[in-house]
Amino acid sequence: MEEILKYTDPALIVLIPVLYFLGTAIKKSGIKNKYIPLILGLSGIVLSGLYGLSGLLRGETFFAAWIFYAVTQGVLAAGASVYFDQMKKQLSKEE
Repeated sequence: MEEILKYTDPALIVLIPVLYFLGTAIKKSGIKNKYIPLILGLSGIVLSGLYGLSGLLRGETFFAAWIFYAVTQGVLAAGASVYFDQMKKQLSKEE
Protein backbone atom coordinates (compact mmCIF):
# COMPACT_ATOMS: atom_id res chain seq x y z
CA MET A 1 0.00 0.00 0.00
CA GLU A 2 2.84 2.38 0.81
CA GLU A 3 4.20 1.98 -2.73
CA ILE A 4 0.87 2.90 -4.27
CA LEU A 5 0.54 5.99 -2.09
CA LYS A 6 4.07 7.06 -3.01
CA TYR A 7 2.97 7.62 -6.61
CA THR A 8 -0.54 8.89 -5.93
CA ASP A 9 -1.19 12.62 -6.12
CA PRO A 10 -1.89 13.76 -2.53
CA ALA A 11 -4.95 15.64 -3.76
CA LEU A 12 -6.42 12.37 -5.03
CA ILE A 13 -5.90 10.24 -1.90
CA VAL A 14 -9.56 10.97 -1.18
CA LEU A 15 -10.47 8.80 -4.17
CA ILE A 16 -9.37 5.66 -2.31
CA PRO A 17 -12.21 5.66 0.25
CA VAL A 18 -14.62 7.02 -2.37
CA LEU A 19 -13.86 4.08 -4.66
CA TYR A 20 -13.96 1.65 -1.73
CA PHE A 21 -17.49 2.75 -0.82
CA LEU A 22 -18.49 2.72 -4.48
CA GLY A 23 -17.23 -0.86 -4.70
CA THR A 24 -19.23 -1.80 -1.60
CA ALA A 25 -22.37 -0.29 -3.13
CA ILE A 26 -21.75 -2.07 -6.44
CA LYS A 27 -21.29 -5.38 -4.62
CA LYS A 28 -24.66 -4.93 -2.89
CA SER A 29 -26.32 -4.10 -6.22
CA GLY A 30 -25.89 -7.64 -7.51
CA ILE A 31 -23.27 -6.95 -10.16
CA LYS A 32 -20.82 -9.85 -10.42
CA ASN A 33 -17.65 -9.48 -8.35
CA LYS A 34 -15.42 -9.99 -11.38
CA TYR A 35 -16.61 -6.67 -12.85
CA ILE A 36 -16.05 -4.57 -9.71
CA PRO A 37 -12.29 -3.90 -10.27
CA LEU A 38 -13.00 -2.85 -13.87
CA ILE A 39 -15.82 -0.51 -12.81
CA LEU A 40 -13.66 0.96 -10.05
CA GLY A 41 -10.75 1.44 -12.44
CA LEU A 42 -12.88 3.25 -14.97
CA SER A 43 -14.52 5.32 -12.23
CA GLY A 44 -11.11 6.24 -10.86
CA ILE A 45 -9.92 7.30 -14.30
CA VAL A 46 -13.00 9.46 -14.86
CA LEU A 47 -12.76 11.10 -11.42
CA SER A 48 -9.01 11.69 -11.78
CA GLY A 49 -9.63 13.09 -15.23
CA LEU A 50 -12.19 15.52 -13.89
CA TYR A 51 -9.71 16.71 -11.29
CA GLY A 52 -6.93 16.98 -13.88
CA LEU A 53 -9.25 18.86 -16.21
CA SER A 54 -8.89 21.94 -14.03
CA GLY A 55 -5.17 22.06 -14.86
CA LEU A 56 -5.86 21.45 -18.53
CA LEU A 57 -8.38 24.29 -18.69
CA ARG A 58 -5.95 26.68 -16.99
CA GLY A 59 -3.33 25.78 -19.58
CA GLU A 60 -1.00 24.23 -17.00
CA THR A 61 -0.78 20.91 -18.81
CA PHE A 62 -1.07 19.40 -22.27
CA PHE A 63 -3.83 17.06 -23.39
CA ALA A 64 -1.54 14.00 -23.54
CA ALA A 65 -0.27 14.71 -20.02
CA TRP A 66 -3.85 15.07 -18.81
CA ILE A 67 -4.78 11.67 -20.27
CA PHE A 68 -1.70 10.08 -18.70
CA TYR A 69 -2.47 11.70 -15.36
CA ALA A 70 -6.11 10.58 -15.40
CA VAL A 71 -5.28 6.97 -16.26
CA THR A 72 -2.36 6.51 -13.87
CA GLN A 73 -3.99 8.24 -10.91
CA GLY A 74 -7.33 6.52 -11.51
CA VAL A 75 -5.76 3.07 -11.69
CA LEU A 76 -3.62 3.73 -8.60
CA ALA A 77 -6.63 4.89 -6.59
CA ALA A 78 -8.72 1.92 -7.72
CA GLY A 79 -5.84 -0.47 -6.96
CA ALA A 80 -5.46 0.95 -3.47
CA SER A 81 -9.21 0.66 -2.91
CA VAL A 82 -9.28 -3.01 -3.96
CA TYR A 83 -6.13 -3.66 -1.90
CA PHE A 84 -7.78 -2.12 1.18
CA ASP A 85 -10.87 -4.29 0.68
CA GLN A 86 -8.77 -7.45 0.35
CA MET A 87 -6.69 -6.60 3.42
CA LYS A 88 -9.86 -6.10 5.45
CA LYS A 89 -11.18 -9.49 4.30
CA GLN A 90 -7.92 -11.34 4.89
CA LEU A 91 -7.36 -9.88 8.36
CA SER A 92 -10.89 -10.77 9.46
CA LYS A 93 -10.53 -14.44 8.43
CA GLU A 94 -10.13 -17.00 11.15
CA GLU A 95 -7.51 -19.63 10.49
